[in-house]
Formats: sequence, structure tokens, C-alpha cells
Amino acid sequence: MAAENSKQFWKRSAKLPGSIQPVYGAQHPPLDPRLTKNFIKERSKVNAIPLKNKKASSFHEFARNTSDAWDIGDDEEEDFSSPSFQTLNSKVALATAAQVLENHSKLRLKPERSQSTTSDVPASYKVIKSSSDAQLSRNSSDTCLRNTLHKQQSLPLRPIIPLVARISDQNASGAPPMTVREKTRLEKFRQLLSSHNTDLDELRKCSWPGVPREVRPVTWRLLSGYLPANTERRKLTLQRKREEYFGFIEQYYDSRNEEHHQDTYRQIHIDIPRTNPLIPLFQQPLVQEIFERILFIWAIRHPASGYVQGINDLVTPFFVVFLSEYVGAGYGLIEEERLWHENPAHIGEEDVENFDVTNLSQDILRSIEADSFWCMSKLLDGIQDNYTFAQPGIQKKVKALEELVSRIDEQVHNHFRRYEVEYLQFAFRWMNNLLMRELPLRCTIRLWDTYQSEPEGFSHFHLYVCAAFLIKWRKEILDEEDFQGLLMLLQNLPTIHWGNEEIGLLLAEAYRLKYMFADAPNHYRR
Repeated sequence: MAAENSKQFWKRSAKLPGSIQPVYGAQHPPLDPRLTKNFIKERSKVNAIPLKNKKASSFHEFARNTSDAWDIGDDEEEDFSSPSFQTLNSKVALATAAQVLENHSKLRLKPERSQSTTSDVPASYKVIKSSSDAQLSRNSSDTCLRNTLHKQQSLPLRPIIPLVARISDQNASGAPPMTVREKTRLEKFRQLLSSHNTDLDELRKCSWPGVPREVRPVTWRLLSGYLPANTERRKLTLQRKREEYFGFIEQYYDSRNEEHHQDTYRQIHIDIPRTNPLIPLFQQPLVQEIFERILFIWAIRHPASGYVQGINDLVTPFFVVFLSEYVGAGYGLIEEERLWHENPAHIGEEDVENFDVTNLSQDILRSIEADSFWCMSKLLDGIQDNYTFAQPGIQKKVKALEELVSRIDEQVHNHFRRYEVEYLQFAFRWMNNLLMRELPLRCTIRLWDTYQSEPEGFSHFHLYVCAAFLIKWRKEILDEEDFQGLLMLLQNLPTIHWGNEEIGLLLAEAYRLKYMFADAPNHYRR
């Protein structure tokens, strides 16, 4: 009997993965005979239960309820011809259809005054003002329509940033990409980088608030320790390191088909297409081949850890930054890298994420590949314990994050404990991928400007950035009152519209936390 009661549980519950739920913002959701009955019942139950009496949903309860959620024989045994799926109240259907027609007719008969208000706004900026006189005068039958459109109507006017996360340095607020202050900073960077011996301490100080796109490639090479500070040694160093990398390719890359390396290469080959799948640049076969070589050579040269899923994400910021030297208006300050007049790819302001790398010469692609490998290697040298057996570095950082949050925001910490949310369930990815899955790529690049300026930025300062990032969403976290809702929120945080301003505020808060807790062990531990 118990088996029958639990059978088809996931199809009856509107709170479990795989169930069909009402889509908020859909003006006229379709009527489904399979859902009408259950949806009305579920909704009446929710409305009848006071919010304060809502039972806490824990992980163990969630696991028990979903033990049979993915039963293999589920779909085959379902009888869609049963009466429960065929019963549909004809009065409900007719009433809903009449309501839809009425809503459409009202939309057509909107006053001309409200139409003239929106006609002056460009198509990409159009929103419907929720406080207009026309809406306030509508009768109660139109209340449902206005509520379903509430989110869209309340959005502020702001430029639309594409889903694929444009890599340009434009702020999310729509500020111009180059101001007088930024021009002054760019000139200061150029003076530093062109001096005979670049002052690395001063360069780190200037880079902390962000590096101008035009000088970011050479700045990152210097800050990562790949390039020497002395300008006379840079050309020979680049030539030697690039030759060394392609020596590794000749020596090791053919061994990818050998039995003891097959598993490593196979995992890399699977993960590469998953790397930033929404950005066309990373779906090009030539780019994927470059990433495969970089990751395989790194894994062969670091047998203590080998390749671990997540390392593939760490190549992308370096690749994009070094590619940007040859795309659009940005180019480095190293004399031998200046191909402004020789390379046709510099003509026009083309976006890096849509750039076709086949337009570049083989020598340029080899330079980008080698530089990406060495800079990624320098980064991973400081956090390699994140990727050794059992990943002890990540375990320690997640534990440190839990202790830190318990000190700076006990309410959020207790909220997680109440609903049995473990930090490892959401923060593991934050540490493993350095927040790259949580932020658009343009924000990751800006974040890494500061990480490379900070002592132990990727290994130590990142902890405080994660703490600041978590507390940033405290209101949304406290609003969620069940285990599943909390995890869904923490794994899908709405940062798609973030830009330099938001990252700047996040870093400022992280620096404040570091200043308060890093050198204060009594504050840090309970």
C-alpha cells in the first residue's frame, strides 16, 4: 500500500524536479487537462496554510520523498487514457477562454495617450509603467493580468546585456567605456609598462581597481610572473617559453592515445565543449583543440593532481585576454606583439566572444596558446591542493567560509542550519571554479585583475570574496524557507547583468572582511 501511495510522487508534487509548474510572467498559460485538477487543489492548500505554520523542509525529508522520483518504469506504466487525465470542467474552459479574449480586446483598446508614451522609447528599452492612470482605473477583472506582468513592468530602463556575457569593459549601468579618469589611468599604466624596469608593486597597486583592456594582456603576464620586469628580457623570455611549450606538445601530446593516458584525455575531450557553451568563441573546433592541448600537457606535467573537472574553466579568461590583443581596438605594449597595421583582425570593434580565430595567423594562435598555458600554470601552482586527491584545499576553504559567515552574519548561518543546507553543497563549486560559474565572463576577468594584484589572491583573498558574495544575497536567502529553494537560489544566482560596478562593490566588501578577520584569529574562530 505504501508503494502505491508513493508511486508517481514526483508527478503529483509541484515542488520536485521534473514536475510542471506555473510559469510566472506567462500572460495566458495553456490549459492542460492533466494539471487542472491537481494545480487547483495544490493552490487551495497553499492558500489555506498560514506562512508561519509552514513546516521546514530538510535535506533528509527531501531525500525520503524523492527516493522513487526517477523510477525507470514510471513512464511506461502511466496510463494517460485514465479518467483522471480526461476530466476537464467545460465551464472552467469556457470561462478561461472568455477571459483571454477579454484581456486581448482590452489591450487593443488601450488609450492613445499611453501608446504615445511608449512610442517615443526605442524598442529595446520599452517597458510598461505599472503606475499609469489607465491601469489604476481598470476593474477587478484585470487584476490577474496586471499581477502576472508585474516583474516585467517594474524593470528599470537600462541597456540590455546579452546572455552570452559580453566581454567588453562596459558597466552594467551603461556608463561610457572610457572616461577622463580612465584615460588618465591608462596613461599611467603605459608609463609603468614602458619603463626600463617595471615597478611591480606600483603595477599591483594600480591594477587592484581594474586594468584597462588595452594593457590587460601585458599586465597579466607581468603580474602572474610569466614576464620579467626588465623590458630588454621580455622578448627573449617569450620566445623561449613559447618554444618550450611546443616542445612539450611534440614530446607528450601523442601519448594521449596510450592506455595510461586515455582516461585523462577522454575526460578533457568531454569537458571542453561544456566550457562556456553559450559563447560562440569556445565552440569553434580550433579553439577546442587549443584547450585540449593546454589541459592535457598540464595534466601530464602535474601527476600529483592530474586533470580535474573545473580546471578547464580556468583557461578561458587567459585565452580571452590574450586574444583581445588581436581583436578590436585593444593591443599590448610589447613591441614585438604590435601587429596593428599588419593584422586585419584589428580593423573594426569586433566582439571577442564572436570572433572567428581562423582569421588569425598560425604564429599568433601559437603565441596565445603558449601564453595561456604558462599563465594558467602559474595560477594553479598556488592552488594545486584544490585538485589533488580528495581536494583538501577546497575542503579547508569551504570550512573556513562556514566559520567566517557564522561570525559576520549569524542569521544567514543559522538559516542554513535550520534547513540543513551544508556549505559544501553550494560553495564547493565556488572554490573549484573560482566563481566562474556564478559570474559572467566579463566579471571574472575584472575579478582576476584584483586577484593577481593581491598577495595570494586566488588562494586566500578568494575566501573573502566568496563570503561577501554570499552575504550580498542575504535577503533572498532568508526569504527561502525550504532546502530545495535555498539550493536552487544558490546555484542560480541572478548575476547576468552584473558589470564592473557590481564587482567593484563586491571586492570592496571582501577587502573590508579581510581587513577585519584575516589577522584576527579570535574573530575568525568561535
